[in-house]
Amino acid sequence: MTEPIRFDTKIAVLLREDLESWQRLNVTAFLVSGIAGTQPEVLGEPYTDADGTSYLPMFRQPVLVFAGGAEVLCAAHARAVARELVLSVFTEELFATGNDRDNRAAVRAVPRADLRLVGLGVYGPRNAVDKILKGGRLHP
Repeated sequence: MTEPIRFDTKIAVLLREDLESWQRLNVTAFLVSGIAGTQPEVLGEPYTDADGTSYLPMFRQPVLVFAGGAEVLCAAHARAVARELVLSVFTEELFATGNDRDNRAAVRAVPRADLRLVGLGVYGPRNAVDKILKGGRLHP
């Protein structure tokens, strides 16, 4: 029997609890794409089925999804920035944009303290990520 694999890092998403189902899924996908695109060590090897069909690699570890109120997101954001962890953000304004250029402009237009966060993605040492997510609960 093999021992379970434990990771010293954690990938987590924290979503504002009042989002619609489609928004939760969309925000989660956007947030983790930034982590996958900038942190190559989080990706595993490509997959191949028994017939030899190849598939893209996925994260090598689970992505945990949490929920909390706006105040929990703001506090988590402040802790992540203070700890200089890898962080992606999704703000309310991004629901009204339709492309990457406009997304970046919408975030750039708002001071950090005034961001209307609906989600954040974070990657880093497991203990640090746990502290950042304080107040959030596992998404149902």
